[in-house]
This record gives sequence, structure tokens and C-alpha cells, in this order.
Amino acid sequence: MAKSEKKTEVSPRLQVTQHPVMYEVNTRILLHELSEEAGDTVTLADIPDRIVDGWCALGVDAVWLMGVWTTGALGRQLALETPGLREEYRRSLPDVAAEDILGSPYAVQEYRVAPALGGDKALRSLRARLAKKGVGLILDYVSNHTARDHGWVKHHPEYFIHTDPAGNGAQITDGFIAQTAAGELMIAHGRDPMFPGWTDTAQLNVNSKAAREAMIAQLEEIAGMCDGVRCDMAMLLLADVFERTWGERGARPEDDRAEREFWREAIGQVTSSHPGFMFIAEAYWNREWDLQQLGFNYTYDKTLYDRLLREGASSVRDHLKADMVYQSRSLRFLENHDEERAARMLPSEAWQFAAAAVVATVPGMFLLHDGQMEARSVRVPVQLRRRVAEMPNARSIAFYTTLLGIIDHPVFREGQWRLLSLRSAWHDNHTWHNFISYWWHDQAHGDRLIVVNYAPHSGQVYVDVPLDLLEGHLIEFKDLLGGTTYTRERLALHAKGMYFDLPGYGIHVFEVAGS
Repeated sequence: MAKSEKKTEVSPRLQVTQHPVMYEVNTRILLHELSEEAGDTVTLADIPDRIVDGWCALGVDAVWLMGVWTTGALGRQLALETPGLREEYRRSLPDVAAEDILGSPYAVQEYRVAPALGGDKALRSLRARLAKKGVGLILDYVSNHTARDHGWVKHHPEYFIHTDPAGNGAQITDGFIAQTAAGELMIAHGRDPMFPGWTDTAQLNVNSKAAREAMIAQLEEIAGMCDGVRCDMAMLLLADVFERTWGERGARPEDDRAEREFWREAIGQVTSSHPGFMFIAEAYWNREWDLQQLGFNYTYDKTLYDRLLREGASSVRDHLKADMVYQSRSLRFLENHDEERAARMLPSEAWQFAAAAVVATVPGMFLLHDGQMEARSVRVPVQLRRRVAEMPNARSIAFYTTLLGIIDHPVFREGQWRLLSLRSAWHDNHTWHNFISYWWHDQAHGDRLIVVNYAPHSGQVYVDVPLDLLEGHLIEFKDLLGGTTYTRERLALHAKGMYFDLPGYGIHVFEVAGS
């Protein structure tokens, strides 16, 4: 790669907010659709103002362009030939054609913007347009592996995990034979230890000093092109995970006294030369806190996602009792390119809206996925450049537009958050267990109360309002979603709390003020 570009200042919005919003864009699909519409090739530099202005109007702090890097011919060939993948493509896109299959953007051949997307120059142009509006740019970094036809495989095979066939004539399932500068070698496929290897990838050896230095140098160059990186499967590089996955093949040399944890070393070096640069970890297996301690600004919160989909309000409340440092550095989502669409996973629109209200208004970063606002229901495999046409859901667009406008406010961006206590509305009424309620406070910008009945049936509850944060004898609650205003006497609230009777998946987001 060429020498790192001079880095522009990190987006001001990303620097100051404690509750950022990031919008994930499937770059290859977006540019294909724009090219079809224009009847000519549209690159990153040519994205119309209406698209960029539309992103910025949502109040987002960063745009994550998923899938910008160069992928190789071999990755595309494997994407075309793998039977299981072909079945997945057809489920998503029944009329899929060979030209729609580009290969996985997570089998990176080179950290240069793909020529078909306009190359590095086009990315610089788009980044400058976003920066003028105060919006940052996030790109992917795939730390665990490269594409099989990455230049390092041929010229630096020592950067990779080597393996051997299972025996003469045995089927090789653990890796691939590569022609390298050191001769013919078998290199392991990148893998999650819970699953078979990704056959279009080559596994890097994070315990190789030379590989580490090359990986960090690569990150330094990427940091000159954007405001932050979303690090794919970041927990795979944790020292204990890596050594457990690869055993002796991934063991550290006995005389290696360097930093044991790759991420602490890498994040320290990159942020030293690029202050304010953001690291976001795709993370699972309850390793999020470990990654935060190594320097990640935000880590995926898959636990909240799973509880919202499969458990219930009590489980969500328990999760929200976690340490505030952890919570404020969690990335909350209801969708991303790896998960099924919320419109498919959550049977009712009301359920979708209630879950979205929670992930958007709790502490941390909120990830909004391309198509989520429109209630798209078909997940697109990352290898494809095209998706089926779906009719946008006007109610969903209106809901998200309102919700995003509500959270684009200093009380959410700068305020303090607390989970509120709940009480039964009357004896033997257990529906209060289905509620989630919390409070945002900022001395200069006021207070917000969020109440959600996270169940399909109606429920009643008393919520203990933090009156210590409010002045006056009368307390006004203005619902920013529904427009209704309620006024309550302070003494009554002190005695019983605020009473709510909400339908299934009912939501309130109140602006609260005393008088």
C-alpha cells in the first residue's frame, strides 16, 4: 500500500457525543442501484447530494460504508461455486445471476477501495462531503484473516498459520495449498472455532511478530482514510481465544516478550498517531468487556439484541443494570448485515417499534441498518450486489424519522442515564414485569422519560420518577411520540409514582419539566 494519507480531523459529532448514531450502508448494492438508475457507472464520488443529505438529515454521527475494499477473483470464484451459498443467494434473490455475485467483502485482497467503486480518490471525495456536514466515516478492518489471493500469501507466508493435510490422499478441509515465495505450503483457512473455516480466506498468525507489525502498519494506513474502523470478529484475536483455537500452531515464541494482546498494541499505536480515531468491535461470547479494556470505543451488544428478540422485559432490565462504563461503550442494534431483518424476526410492527425505541434510547452507540427504516424483510448475503425490490413501509419510515429526531438532542448526547424502579399497579397485577423504563437528565437541556410495555398485551405499572432532578409543584410530561401532555402534582408522584396503562408494545418518550 502507498504511504498513509494525511488524516483530516475526526468528525466533531463523533468527538463530543456520548450517544452516537451510526448508519450502515451496503456500498456495493447502493452503487449498483444508483448506476442502474442513472444508466451509467456511479462511484463513491458520484453519489447524489440527495443521498448524502438524506443520511445527514437523519442526525447520524457516522456512516459505515460496508464492503469498499478490493476483493479478488478467487473469492468471487468460490462464492460462485459453493453449493450452500448458491442456495442462500436464491432465497434472497430468486433471479440471481452470476454477475450479481461479487464475493465476500470480508475476504479482502487489498485495503484499497475497489476500482469499480471509484478507488481511493472517490472515497476521499465522499469523505470530504460528509466531513463538511460533521459526519464521520467508518470502514471495515478484517483482523483475523485475508483473502487467499492477498499478496501476503505469496510474498509473506510467514504471516499465516500453516497446516498439513490429514494424511496422504485425505480430503483437505482445514486449509488450502498455496504457491508461495517459500515454496508450496498449506495455509489454514480463517475460522471461528465454533464453525468450519471460511474457505475464501487465509488465517493470519497474530502471534507472529512480523505479521503483527504488518497488520498494525495496515491499520495505520486505513486510519488515514476514515474516522474509525469496525473490526470484524475482533474477539478471535484475543490471546486466549487465538491460542485455544490454533493450539501449537498459534503459540507465541518463548523468547517473544512483546505485548501479549494484539488489540492493546494496535489501538495504542494507531490512536497515538491518529488521536480520536474510533475502534468498534464486532464481538460475541461475553468478551465485550475484555475488548473495551483493551481500548475499543464500542463493542457489539448481541446480548441485548437476543434478549429483545427471544426473552422479555425482565431480562432486558437485568442487562441494563450493567456497569455504566460498559453500557456507554456498547453498540446497540436491531439489525446489521449478519442478522435477519427485524421485520422478519419480530412478527408485529408494534413489536418492531418497541424494540427499536429501546435500542435507540439506551446508552451507547445506536446502529441503524440500511433498509431498517423502510422495514425491508429480506436479508441480503454480503456476496451480492443486488437485492429484491420491496415496497417501503410509510409508517415505519415515519416512526424512525420521529425517533431519530427525538434522540438528536443534547439530553441524549450529553446527559446522564438511569434505570427506574417499577411497582405493581395493584395487587395480583403482574403485568408490571413487562415494562422497561429509564430516565435521561442533563442540567442544561432537561429531562426525558422513556416507558415501554414490552409485551403483546396491555399492562399497568407505577414508575418511580426521580423527583430529585425536578423543580416545582406541577410536573408536565409531554409525549414526543404521541403528542399528548399530562400534568401531575409533585406530591402525588412522590407518594405513588407515575401510573401508566399501555397497550401491547406501547411506547412513551416524554419531555419532562417542573413548574
